[in-house]
Amino acid sequence: MIHNVLQLLEKNAISDPEKIALRDENDSVTYREYHEYTRRIGTYIAHRCNCRNKPVAVFIDRTIHSIMSFMGIAYSGNFYVPIDPTMPKDRIDLIFGTLNPVMIIACGTNALTEEYDTVPFTEAAEAKIDELLLKTIREDSLDVDPLYSIFTSGSTGVPKGVLTSHRSVLDLVGAFQDAFSFPKESVFGNQAPFDFDGSNKDIYNALNCGGTVQIVPKKYFKMPKLLVDFLRDRKVTSLIWVVSALRIVADFQALDEAEPLNLENVMFSGEVMPVKSLNYWMEHVPGARYVNLYGPTEITCNCSYYVVERRYANDETLPIGKAFRNSRVFLMNEQGQKITEKNQMGEICVAGSCLALGYWNAPEVTSRAFINDPMVPEYSARIYKTGDLGFYNDRNELMFVSRKDNQVKHMGHRIELGEIEVALNSIDLITIACCVYDKEHEKIVCFYQSKEADQERQIALEMMKKLPKYMCPNVYIRYDRLPMNKNGKIDRVKLKESLKEQ
Repeated sequence: MIHNVLQLLEKNAISDPEKIALRDENDSVTYREYHEYTRRIGTYIAHRCNCRNKPVAVFIDRTIHSIMSFMGIAYSGNFYVPIDPTMPKDRIDLIFGTLNPVMIIACGTNALTEEYDTVPFTEAAEAKIDELLLKTIREDSLDVDPLYSIFTSGSTGVPKGVLTSHRSVLDLVGAFQDAFSFPKESVFGNQAPFDFDGSNKDIYNALNCGGTVQIVPKKYFKMPKLLVDFLRDRKVTSLIWVVSALRIVADFQALDEAEPLNLENVMFSGEVMPVKSLNYWMEHVPGARYVNLYGPTEITCNCSYYVVERRYANDETLPIGKAFRNSRVFLMNEQGQKITEKNQMGEICVAGSCLALGYWNAPEVTSRAFINDPMVPEYSARIYKTGDLGFYNDRNELMFVSRKDNQVKHMGHRIELGEIEVALNSIDLITIACCVYDKEHEKIVCFYQSKEADQERQIALEMMKKLPKYMCPNVYIRYDRLPMNKNGKIDRVKLKESLKEQ
């Protein structure tokens, strides 16, 4: 029985020891080396800390050292917490205040290594392997032991550490393999930062199928044509990216004159994919499988998927599809009743082994988000309330609408801002757009990115053709480039704050 993700690494170290497992821009390791380095790191931590199931922080960089640190921490019987060293120190201090890590490993050199008591990756990776100690740790391990914690923004201003177990990650990669059958020749082009849960789909799907993780340098996402060349040169076969990363390639038409790529899978999540961007990819890379993935961090990356089976019009919305095996995705109304009727709005809820253990050191926050299923009060059956709204369309496909906090009351009408965004993003004049509601002035504000200025009138006229007048934005604010947060999503918080300055 596989109950620990390290068993996947060990399997590949035996079956294909000289295959490249991890690769960044300048370096690579085989599965044999991967296995050896991570056991060295695990031994070092176990000797120094002598504890189990405690947090070990990692100041990450975009190299293979970060991933090897993660696996080494797992060998020590503890869980890893990726920390971006470029974050403001105040935020890092907030995280460490909640976390209280037993050790901090530094990958690369940065100013924070002097601010905190850190251990260099190179020091930990030179330790002598203690096979007996590692064996003892493994024998005491459970599949519900935590593997990692990812810190996300908290509504109170304090970051929340989503704690995820080995079982949930094994469930994720098993479900992906059942659905998509990744071959061992797969090369996963890693785009997601390592402190973003999307990166785990690359790390662990590669481990599960015996493939390779190719870390894509961040700099190439500012040079889309060079990015495409990099993907081709490194023979990347699968992209599991946030929507904005794929959209950058489409916005700059970087595939127009590109030589053929090796892509077999183009998967996306994090935001609603503008169909015009998807159509650009499908036109230029017609042989790939395109998959819309859905799910928040709290359910271990993704709980549902939709394989794009047809070409969609620019003003259509993609379904979020069906649940992965061993996950239950359903709609629930405010009375705690399951919704099965078509075209009836409800909150998307999830049950299954995919659910996170909760939030580290935050039992009250955990109890509000992870509740007992009100439909089966007779025993403990946890579900996660995503805070997302959805409905079943006429084809009985599950559709995402928006966040619950994106539902506003305007001019006596209840409006989903997500519906307005779909209409905006179908307009050719707009590269990408989002909406926020200015409660103080009772206005729907559209922030949009476009190649040309002074097009608000044309955009407004196009919107009048698509939506009732009460749903059309009252204010249009243009950007040459919309601000993005560190996870590659439109920074709505920053945009809302900008309204106060105007």
